Amino acid sequence: MVLFDGVISITGITFFMFCLFAIAIIGYAIGRIQIKGVGLGDAAVFIVALLFGALLYDPLVEQLTLATANPEVTVNYTSNALKIVESLGLILFVTSVGFIAGPKFFGNLKKNFKSYVLLGVIIILMGGLSAVGCIYLGRALGETNHEGFTAMVVGLLSGSLTSTPAFSAAKATVASQYEALVSVGHGIAYIFGVVGVVLFVQIIPKLSKANMEEERAKLVSVDGGSDEKKEEKKKLIELDEFGLGAFALAAVIGTFVGMIKIPLSSKGLSGTTFALTTTGGCLMTALVFGHFRRVGKISIMPKQATLKVFRELGLMLFLIGAGIPGGADFVKHFDIMYFVYGAIMTIVPLIVGFLFAKYVLKLSLLNNLGSITGGMTSTPALGTLINTAGTEEVASAYAATYPIALIAVVLVSQFLIILF
Repeated sequence: MVLFDGVISITGITFFMFCLFAIAIIGYAIGRIQIKGVGLGDAAVFIVALLFGALLYDPLVEQLTLATANPEVTVNYTSNALKIVESLGLILFVTSVGFIAGPKFFGNLKKNFKSYVLLGVIIILMGGLSAVGCIYLGRALGETNHEGFTAMVVGLLSGSLTSTPAFSAAKATVASQYEALVSVGHGIAYIFGVVGVVLFVQIIPKLSKANMEEERAKLVSVDGGSDEKKEEKKKLIELDEFGLGAFALAAVIGTFVGMIKIPLSSKGLSGTTFALTTTGGCLMTALVFGHFRRVGKISIMPKQATLKVFRELGLMLFLIGAGIPGGADFVKHFDIMYFVYGAIMTIVPLIVGFLFAKYVLKLSLLNNLGSITGGMTSTPALGTLINTAGTEEVASAYAATYPIALIAVVLVSQFLIILF
């Protein structure tokens, strides 16, 4: 229901909120179902959101459409509302992950820096090579619009790696008439990009019959501080009881850091640029906050209970905000061959990256899988891995590999467009 004079009706807002919470409760219920110890977990929320978008997107649009004084003109706020939900969820999730990983992040990074860099590059490189293979395969099967098909494949690549920065960079690099194809490809591949990695980080420990207690012990152990030092934290000034002020400060600074654009071409800021985006900016800022924990006598470290709640709440909001429009786009533009191409670009980097980390880099299982989630830039998979592993320390490996993969996937996407 809509209302004139620029105000969305209370009924529309209520319906929107009802849908969000209904998706959450149904998703969590389904996520509890396991088959031989493997389940969708939090990703079930994403699946339910996809189904909602595929089946009930139009009623949601109707409730969030604004009528204006001109009977022929209406304004749809559905897209913006879902984007706010998605962005808020990402900020809550990655900022929490940064704080949680921060105390041990730099020690872990120092010990395994070369491994994280190599693995991040290998994963994205394999994704890029898979995309090249799909380009040639598509042309062999009769794709005649080479530029248009390349734009589609690059969109599939960004979706298969669930990378919003790569998606944005691809849209900015292709010719304007092909921007829509990038969006279509991203939407088609995104679903398997999420679910595939989520299942992978659960199936691998089962197949390897891993003893999780032993694997947790193999994680890099970095001393969080002596008892005396921990006692001295207790004496710091806290902005509030739960650390919400410190969390908000990290999110604000991280948002600004993510907006900084680094030119990648001779045209400066008017040409191709790279930015950490809000996700990368908040993650990096929270890592630094979590490492130092204090500024003078003021604590900048939220309570662990706060971080756990925000991490889960953020992941839920992100999955719903991304899933609803993803389901609508998937139904609208689905093509079986494009879906297969996207699946290839998810599976190949996953398998090659895992084997490379295991047999060449000799990483322990949880460091391996944590790095894989970072290399695949998969936020949902990290949430699942934390639950599977039974420890939040896997977030350190994710946080170390993620920035490398973030930069690499943006560059690879742009090179594919330029070269093909």
